[in-house]
Amino acid sequence: MPKLKTIYRCQECGQASAKWIGQCPACNQWNTFVEEAEEAASRTASRSRALTEFSSEPVRLSDSGSVEPRYMSTGIGEFDRALGGGVIEGQVLLLAGPPGIGKSTIMMEVSRAMASGALKDSKILYVSGEESLAQVGSRAGRLGARNENIYLLSENNLAKVIDAFNKIKPGLLVLDSIQTAYHPEFMGSPGSVGQIRECASELLKIAKSRGAPLFLLGHITKDGALAGPKVLEHIVDTVLYFDTEKNNIYRILRPHKNRFGPVSEIGIFEMTEKGLISVKDASEIMANTDRGRALAGRAFSIAFEGSRPMLAEIQALVSRSYYPYPRRTVTGLDLNRAQILIAAVEKNAGLRLDTMDVFASLQGGIKLKDTALDLAFCAAVISSAKDLELPPDTIFLGEVGILAQTSSTAFMARRLAEAERLGFKRAYTPRTALNKKEPLKLKELEVIPVADIAELYSALAKAK
Repeated sequence: MPKLKTIYRCQECGQASAKWIGQCPACNQWNTFVEEAEEAASRTASRSRALTEFSSEPVRLSDSGSVEPRYMSTGIGEFDRALGGGVIEGQVLLLAGPPGIGKSTIMMEVSRAMASGALKDSKILYVSGEESLAQVGSRAGRLGARNENIYLLSENNLAKVIDAFNKIKPGLLVLDSIQTAYHPEFMGSPGSVGQIRECASELLKIAKSRGAPLFLLGHITKDGALAGPKVLEHIVDTVLYFDTEKNNIYRILRPHKNRFGPVSEIGIFEMTEKGLISVKDASEIMANTDRGRALAGRAFSIAFEGSRPMLAEIQALVSRSYYPYPRRTVTGLDLNRAQILIAAVEKNAGLRLDTMDVFASLQGGIKLKDTALDLAFCAAVISSAKDLELPPDTIFLGEVGILAQTSSTAFMARRLAEAERLGFKRAYTPRTALNKKEPLKLKELEVIPVADIAELYSALAKAK
């Protein structure tokens, strides 16, 4: 019978302590220490814990060679876009998101697409530790994912999962979720820091040694951080976050770490009764908005997420404040940057906003940090404060500095081309956007340069 000892472990970073303490000295979080029973270290116990082996003989770096990663398409365009082209052999991916966001749904659709495409001559093992086989099968039937190459397993014991992997020899392994799995040789309940760390390490070994891609599904905390130890994000090759605004039909897949591709791309999906559908044209999210009449406080812009342009609609409401301190509420944009832009507008356009509440929102339920939206935000605030109706065929592109001067941003030519494609007739841009060596090839879009916020305000007032 192994000897047990009681320790207290931080559920955020995994720091261990012999007694309970209020604040973790490693991550500075409060009330995160939980009592756990741990097996006392011994030589015989440490030899029998590993379920798999993954090692190699030392070789010279010059003799190691290099292998170009061969991407396998997941069969879902937006998923491939977020990953940088697809998955590669032995890649370990962590998909995290809040409950009910659609993590299990998208992984079932990925399994179906790969079983009919890149892995049609192989097998896929889908392990669920949260649902029964009947529940998983019901979802698969609803999504049309029933395929002879997909094997289901309802199991929490990591040893049995590895046995099934060795028996089936799949080309893809999906574990839903890592917080429900437990290592039989380690103490602690499923979801504890030690169990998550050891289970992830064992699965990493088997994925790397067999060359099979591995998807781990994970939960997030109420603060939006990944539940479990931070080391989990270091173990895996790719970290994907699946998020959305509350009660919104669009889901955004964002890579936060990717050893085999960029982290600037995103995947956009629409939740429907038949599952998640890829949104190939990102501008479609806002292109169907009512642009038939002019409105005060509404401005359009073109944002870039990775390599794709996206139509953005910014709405601002400036109204009288009845509080000692006026409110500044922003949705979808960075609040700190919005406050700086409001101060720049107030000083350089001669507006008094110290007694006004300012509310701003980026429509469509998508969060963007593109600085090219600055000019549109300032135009929306000025428009709402002065009741200036902005024409629906006008777009605003450019970054605004703290001194209210405008400056050009990356991909300006592509932004203007996308605006012309969407039917816009006028574009307010920084003067520096026209000082490029390559002339803008625009047919129907009129470009109006502005040097600062004061010049923008003057142009909007004259256009009225």
